[in-house]
Amino acid sequence: MTGMTLLIGFVPLLWVSASYDDTRRSWWGMFGWATLAFVLWNALTIWWIWYATPVGPPAATLASTTMNMIAFMLFHTVSKKAPKALAYVTLVTAWITTEYWYTVGDFSWPWLILGNGFSHEVWAVQWYEYTGVFGGTLWVLLSNILIFEALQARRSTRRWAAAACSVALPMIASLCIWQSWEQPDEGTARVSVIQPNVDCYDKFHGDTQRQERNIADLMAEVPAGAQFILLPETAVPGDYLEPGLSDFYSVGEPGAFWQELTDSLRSRHPEALLITGAGTIRRYPAGAQTETARPERFGDGYYDRFNTAVGLDSAGRMQLHHKGRLVIGVENTPTWVFDAMKFLVIDLGGTVGQIGKGLHGTAFEHNGVKTGPAICYEGLYGDFYGGFVRRGAQFMAIISNDGWWGDTPGYKHLFSISRLRAVEHRRAIARSANTGKSGFISARGDVGQTLGWEQRGVITAEVPLNSELTFYTRYGDCLARISEYILLLSVLYYVAYRYKRRNHLVK
Repeated sequence: MTGMTLLIGFVPLLWVSASYDDTRRSWWGMFGWATLAFVLWNALTIWWIWYATPVGPPAATLASTTMNMIAFMLFHTVSKKAPKALAYVTLVTAWITTEYWYTVGDFSWPWLILGNGFSHEVWAVQWYEYTGVFGGTLWVLLSNILIFEALQARRSTRRWAAAACSVALPMIASLCIWQSWEQPDEGTARVSVIQPNVDCYDKFHGDTQRQERNIADLMAEVPAGAQFILLPETAVPGDYLEPGLSDFYSVGEPGAFWQELTDSLRSRHPEALLITGAGTIRRYPAGAQTETARPERFGDGYYDRFNTAVGLDSAGRMQLHHKGRLVIGVENTPTWVFDAMKFLVIDLGGTVGQIGKGLHGTAFEHNGVKTGPAICYEGLYGDFYGGFVRRGAQFMAIISNDGWWGDTPGYKHLFSISRLRAVEHRRAIARSANTGKSGFISARGDVGQTLGWEQRGVITAEVPLNSELTFYTRYGDCLARISEYILLLSVLYYVAYRYKRRNHLVK
């Protein structure tokens, strides 16, 4: 798999757009070709969602294609009635803006951000530490525009030189960073990653005791000296009451399995912090509930159910992080859309139903080392992911549940996108998946030891630490926010230009 084809992927559409005139009939002709192109691109890229829910691919394709069409048809409209430079600025800023909306809106679907396409070529995008993935989107669009312009004027050396530079210079700059970047000498943390290999569909309805024994057996395989032990998202079966993770029948005391895990740490790994996923419940009195809280079945209180990362040490102390970027339709149901469209629920993993939402990334601290316990889908959001780092994480611990889509490109793509997060924030990653792909990723995005599909086991590595903040970590998606403003100015300029044309003030 390669993302390099993205650098020429828009050229055919730009060529078709240029072949049409400015009539309404031509506009609809371009609309048809663009719709066909984007539907095929989306459907062929995310077909694997079918394994989780048959309605998933059509729903995701519809949402993503709509965003793509807004950006491209706005460009096409401007290109027929205004200067070419304005049209190209509109295309670039509109596309980046609509991608940005994927990451901040209620209907969030960031899988197909163009910059994510280079997750297998991290050597070419080391400058993501300054721009994030939206810099990759900018690279794709500029390269396509300049290559298209060169093809239109095939004898123009200047245009071909510009096109070549647009492709080559970012790669050269990246390779320079690739060769010169050095991991800060801040020591390492010995991290063990566990992959339990439990079927996702049996996980929430299967034998709880069997799952607990599986975890206990794997914990026994963790080598001595481990400082951090990772289990996947929702690894511990059942739901527990916060703050002490009590069973429902023993409020105030840790649940029996949490006590067993504590005892296991105390006897085998007294210096380790166990990071694992679990379902947790937080209760509220009437009047203090959150927007996502549900009413108690008995009584007048409310409660939230969270997809939670738990940090547990050998003394029984707990640290909690609530998942803050939720899977659309499964964990997060925007009421303004899904009250009328519940049949479009997309099953992409996690726990089912509207659940509570964390506000930001949280750093777990253990023996002077901080780590960011990102949960699955949170690894798709560069700026949100940076919240863990801004709060002190020296390496990242991603826990996930990847098996919903079977042995398809889905879990592989989710793992590879983590490589981009490593580059953006220069944090090494230890990743534990239920099944799919667990392993280690360096701060340059290099992949270390891994466990593959349906492999059960434990792997251990020395993970380098880093406390320095990259430009992107500090300022987040500033490129996308700037694009929003430039797009607004471009649209206003276009409206003023057309107004003057109608009044014969522009010749």
